[in-house]
Amino acid sequence: MNVQSLAFAAALVAASAGALAVLPAGAQNLDVIKQRQEAMKNIGGAAKAAGQMLKGEVAFDAAKAAAVFTVMASNAKEFGTHFPEDSKTGGKTEAAPAIWTKPEEFKAELAKFEGDIAAAAATKPESLDAFKPAFASVAQNCKGCHEEFRVDN
Repeated sequence: MNVQSLAFAAALVAASAGALAVLPAGAQNLDVIKQRQEAMKNIGGAAKAAGQMLKGEVAFDAAKAAAVFTVMASNAKEFGTHFPEDSKTGGKTEAAPAIWTKPEEFKAELAKFEGDIAAAAATKPESLDAFKPAFASVAQNCKGCHEEFRVDN
């Protein structure tokens, strides 16, 4: 390689580095977005199983009812950690800006959700009549949080 080629290569590398430096900071944490989407998918699956029992589409089963709360609790436990600043956009996220502009309110909603799941699970519903109010308190959290902290794409 001659001196001119080396100089050209060095200039090209320098120009590329400079171009990267002026790009807008838009790198998104797609891994964490996928993690929270997976957690919501799991919670949604548990809610669907609950709904099927509540509607009589499947027979009530105390073990399945307990599993609904277990799945919801395990996914809700770390859900709040899946919202770093670099995950506001990208990956078809449905996270609303309010998560970052009202972080204390968001944390309070998550804490209420976790508390209501724990309280519902503690009732250990053995019948559909006992499961209905236990699950209703949990489901109400979903609706409330989705209204303010989720953008429906």
